[in-house]
Amino acid sequence: MADSKLRVDPLTANIGAEVSGLDLREELSQEQVEQLEAALLEHLVLFFRDQAITPEQQIAFSARFGELLVHPFGPIHPDYPEIIVLDQVRPVGEGTDIWHADTTYLEEPPLGSVLRAVELPPVGGDTYFGNMFAAYEALSPEIQEMIGGLRAVHDIAVPLVRAEAYGDSKLSLAEARAQWPPTTHPVVRTHPVSGRKALYVNRNATTHIEGLSERENEWLLPLLCDQVRSPAFQCRFQWEKDSIAFWDNRGSQHYAVPDYDVRRMMHRTTLLGDRPY
Repeated sequence: MADSKLRVDPLTANIGAEVSGLDLREELSQEQVEQLEAALLEHLVLFFRDQAITPEQQIAFSARFGELLVHPFGPIHPDYPEIIVLDQVRPVGEGTDIWHADTTYLEEPPLGSVLRAVELPPVGGDTYFGNMFAAYEALSPEIQEMIGGLRAVHDIAVPLVRAEAYGDSKLSLAEARAQWPPTTHPVVRTHPVSGRKALYVNRNATTHIEGLSERENEWLLPLLCDQVRSPAFQCRFQWEKDSIAFWDNRGSQHYAVPDYDVRRMMHRTTLLGDRPY
């Protein structure tokens, strides 16, 4: 039986919904989990306001939707290895200000992530989310046919070099490449639950499309990566302290607006996913 207090209010026609009627300090019922899973499948990113939860409660909430991933590198919470701490002051160029899905350089990229606002600047620091199903569906039939069977290389070197430059990783490139070598994913992936097709390339990890010349890659890959930039596929979320976003990493991308110069700290948990097909 569905929880009648739980409300899901869409933010745009294509992506995003705000959820109310839940206190995430309390354990979710199986019915509530199923309602949220259905809402996530439909809206791709869910937003929750005024959720003053502890790290343990964030981990517990996230774990109701799958097994948690410990990030390969990056600023891990000192007490909770499941939590990445995004603590930024001047974020321009650090990688969050590029349209991307998370850690697509893994053979089995994440199902999704849960991000909580811990400390925010007085203004700024919003996050955009983009619907990659809609981005794919807006391509012409000719381009869809062209890219339908292509595969692209995703490489940990792209985000790792940036993380090293900003002091966010002590892992060497050689160590990372040994443990997580470059992998390939379809340019167009099929969502394992809905069956919808989504563009699955991004500037934070995708280096090139296999089988194309350098010149062909220079033309096609930027076109596909930048398809998400249309406002028609997006929603913009204005954070407040203790706001939470829960997104499907398989069919969406996000972009953190780097328009602040005072501290912005977020806690992120990530759910294990599967190999794209």
